[in-house]
Amino acid sequence: MAPSSLRPPRHHPSPLVVLAIAVLLVLRTADGLPEAGGGGGGGGLYREILRDETVQRLKELGKISDGDGYLERTFLSPASIRATGVIVSWMKDAGLTTWVDQMGNIHGRYEPANSTRDALLIGSHMDTVVDAGMYDGALGIISAISALKVLKVTGKLQRLTRPVEVIAFSDEEGIRFQTTFLGSAAVAGTLPESILQVSDKSGTTLQDVLKMNSFEATSTAISQARYNPESVGSYVEVHMEQGPVLEALHYPLGVVKGIAGQTRLKVIVDGSQGHAGTVPMKLRRDPMVAAAELVVTLERLCKEPNSLLTYDEECSCFTEESLAGLVCTVGELNTWPSASNVIPGQVNFTVDIRAMDDQVRETIVTSFSRLVLQKCDDRLVDCKVEHKHSAAATHCDPELTSQLKRAARSTVSAMPGRTVAAGETPVLMSGAGHDAMAMARLTKIGMLFVRCRGGISHSPEESVMDNDVWAAGLALFNFIDQNAVSEELDAGQNVVAVALAVAES
Repeated sequence: MAPSSLRPPRHHPSPLVVLAIAVLLVLRTADGLPEAGGGGGGGGLYREILRDETVQRLKELGKISDGDGYLERTFLSPASIRATGVIVSWMKDAGLTTWVDQMGNIHGRYEPANSTRDALLIGSHMDTVVDAGMYDGALGIISAISALKVLKVTGKLQRLTRPVEVIAFSDEEGIRFQTTFLGSAAVAGTLPESILQVSDKSGTTLQDVLKMNSFEATSTAISQARYNPESVGSYVEVHMEQGPVLEALHYPLGVVKGIAGQTRLKVIVDGSQGHAGTVPMKLRRDPMVAAAELVVTLERLCKEPNSLLTYDEECSCFTEESLAGLVCTVGELNTWPSASNVIPGQVNFTVDIRAMDDQVRETIVTSFSRLVLQKCDDRLVDCKVEHKHSAAATHCDPELTSQLKRAARSTVSAMPGRTVAAGETPVLMSGAGHDAMAMARLTKIGMLFVRCRGGISHSPEESVMDNDVWAAGLALFNFIDQNAVSEELDAGQNVVAVALAVAES
């Protein structure tokens, strides 16, 4: 046995080291980190909330509908009012203070004590198209609520250093009043006073609908929904891709660098109503065939724009790159009196034109308007083109895009059974409009896309895999953690490291 003078001294942990280890264990537990050999919320990557509960809530919200056997939930409809109560209860469950503003937007906010920082807003829309799927809009709302609920159960909600707010916007699709972003434009402060007199198909004005739902329905009241730009630091939106790119790349998440500009038109064609069996073909002023020719003309214009442009309309921006995002759609066509044995007296149809390049979009709108008048003249019918909506292309903030990209990359690398490398997060352009376009008038924006099956959207066939819902929620949780949670945990861990170093020295 070695002499006692040669044996290494037996060190007992000093009180400082014991305290340091205890602090570290408490911090790890509060943060939801997995303990050695265990799973728990952190070890399971918060699966129960970010996947299982989120998917269940998506299904629950998807059943709240005005349609009989299909999903339809438009601006301040009865189903929308029922959905409001459900969403408010979920926000409260996540520890948020809730209210509904004068445009029907639902807000859930956590306000740190004595915070002087500007707010992080996260949102999407609660309204749907007719015969919709359950993910469009709802995914962004519920994923955000779930991410904040995880912050609550891990104790991080109380360590936020900036306000974080989830907004469920009342109208993005524009189905009821044929004007998009009623909810987010109110928050951004860009709604014109005349908006109150816009009417739906039944002739009911927006003002009437607001009054019927106990809102003040005045321009002054609506202006109260507007946020002060100085109080908002950024807006982030999670949304299903509504396209096939992420699925083709075998990747669950992608970040968005920009949103295409959009113009909505309504074309009204007036002819001579008559008997289908008695009016000779050569003497007809048939608005239906004129409308059919205009629809085909629009398709050709958007497939081969240079072939129909005049010299004055041509521009240097019509390169292959600038035309890449150009799409045109006729989605609605109505006839009067719409009887099989009657030559229609009037036909009207909607036109949706989108492009990443605003100059391209505006040139297509001008060219199509010219062609409408020209071809209607040739067919001896009267035509009118009404501009219903126009929004410029929107670019996402590069810094937010980088932060979302990092959050997505760290998420995908941590997901169980991943089959893609962590460094491959795709960067996409969005051909669909989103509330982020309206919010860009208020603050800088960022968007995260989630893979969907077949790129199908605006359809009951919409489908997002449960694990991709999980990935989206975890990425958003990571993003909030990086951008709004205090550094106390890191500071505590640094204290522990210093204490151990001192004890060992």
